[in-house]
Amino acid sequence: MSAITVETPHGPSRLTVHLAPDARAVLLLGHGAGGGIGAFDLVTLAAQLPPQGITVVLHEQPWRVAGKRIAARPPILDDGWRPALEAMLARYPGVPLWVGGRSAGARVACRCYDECQAGVVCLAFPLHPPGKPENSRIAELAGVTGPVLVVQGERDPFGSPEDVRAATQEAGGAQPQIVAVPGAHSFNRGAATRVVTAVAEFLT
Repeated sequence: MSAITVETPHGPSRLTVHLAPDARAVLLLGHGAGGGIGAFDLVTLAAQLPPQGITVVLHEQPWRVAGKRIAARPPILDDGWRPALEAMLARYPGVPLWVGGRSAGARVACRCYDECQAGVVCLAFPLHPPGKPENSRIAELAGVTGPVLVVQGERDPFGSPEDVRAATQEAGGAQPQIVAVPGAHSFNRGAATRVVTAVAEFLT
């Protein structure tokens, strides 16, 4: 494991690299608005995917690196993410770069997706604020033109797997692969095997 500092317009971000020997893919993951890279699913993927040939890189937004408790606004989050994308493309040329994240990190990855990236992994995509389905963020998810995996808790108040499926079908276009796992918005040990299996198979 190694750490890399990447400068952004809003201060330094930090990349923690969990290296796979002879990696066949790189997965860059961002954290959510309420926590950092210590989230259970991010830690689990960083531990279990490298032995399967996938380098996992966990991205910390500048606001987290600076020790702040309140997440930045979406445009600032995007500014904090794009330099990490450029750094990974330069560091691992010729290796497919998959991107994604947990909750708000998944939204950032969707908004910033382009053809230089292989696809997006969304862990607990926050389709809408709890209790406010009218405030949908489906446009961010539907705007990704490449492959998308959504791993969603069965009881997620930000949108169940069924909610995400219905919203993506209504939005039209390419449909994401949706995998339901036990739990709500935060995953735990009961979901670990299904999360790792779903992501590993998606990146194959």
